[in-house]
Amino acid sequence: MKRGRGTLLGMGLGLLSLGVLALGVCVGSTGFDDLLRLLLRADADPAQATMASRILWDIRLPRTLGAWTAGALLGLAGAVAQGLFRNPLADPYLLGSAAGASLGVALALAAFGGTAGMLGASVAKPALATLFSGSIAVRLGLTGAAFCGAMLAVVLTLALSRGVQHSLRLLLAGVIVGVVLGAAASLVLLFSPDSLQAMQAFMLGSTAFVGWSAWLLMAAVWLSCLLASWALARGLDGLSLGEATAHTLGLPVAQLRAAMVGVLALATGTAVAQTGLIAFIGLAAPHLVRAAVHVPHGRLLALASLAGAVLLASADVLARGLMAPQELPVGLLTAVLGGGYLLWLMHRRGGAATQGALS
Repeated sequence: MKRGRGTLLGMGLGLLSLGVLALGVCVGSTGFDDLLRLLLRADADPAQATMASRILWDIRLPRTLGAWTAGALLGLAGAVAQGLFRNPLADPYLLGSAAGASLGVALALAAFGGTAGMLGASVAKPALATLFSGSIAVRLGLTGAAFCGAMLAVVLTLALSRGVQHSLRLLLAGVIVGVVLGAAASLVLLFSPDSLQAMQAFMLGSTAFVGWSAWLLMAAVWLSCLLASWALARGLDGLSLGEATAHTLGLPVAQLRAAMVGVLALATGTAVAQTGLIAFIGLAAPHLVRAAVHVPHGRLLALASLAGAVLLASADVLARGLMAPQELPVGLLTAVLGGGYLLWLMHRRGGAATQGALS
């Protein structure tokens, strides 16, 4: 029965993914715009059809696919983090990767001389466009700096926790590293005020300038992490029973934990490097799956990844369409919606607990 419900949920998430992807290519700066119908019109103006084709294939389609894939990476990382720490409140940023990525971007912006100096743009240019629309070299520099910062944070966390033998020590080390690196990023920005606008764009998150190369990179990393986490799923099932039980079952706990930390760091670092900091996707996606069906980690990881993909792709469509032609930062939207969902969940569970105590 559980297997059947899990299969139905997977099929439903797959269908939702197709619907959101189709909707994503039809939503732009002017709101809903059926470009597919325009492309199929035989009597369309050639110049207009060419422009529509470029908007569809070079901007909207890679952006929509990028949002879906970044959400899949964060959903998978969230499920791995919650299984690794045996804590439903764990999220992909617990190892300090978010603070490390922020420090990397802050250092890169300071090195490039701030927003205007880095891209030769006017200060009045919107922050998101200023951050992401520069030359390819600068864009790769920011992406590489974010990824290297995230990886550095994970390495520092492992060094501070003296390996991966103890989950609690690893968790505390991640919190400490996150606080220290976050303070370091703030210090860098204090001495480079010209970088504040672009840094704010990174902190709020955006999928606006994800191109084909960025999507291909995220897709390759997602497939690799998904296969690796699938191979580690039985280990997560064993760890969910407790470390002592996992040792009794003969599981190589230290090796399993190290491999899961690697998957978590790679998935999170890749997503953050391409889209900035996007909140609540990694935390909420596994919760939504567990609320719908109880399955082993092998299926939970895949379903949480699909749920994260649907959540972020849907949030990206809303960010583009709600205030068109203005665009909301997708990270801000996910934070508001995710925080509202968690508040509703706490209220519902609190009410149920109160009724149980009174009955």
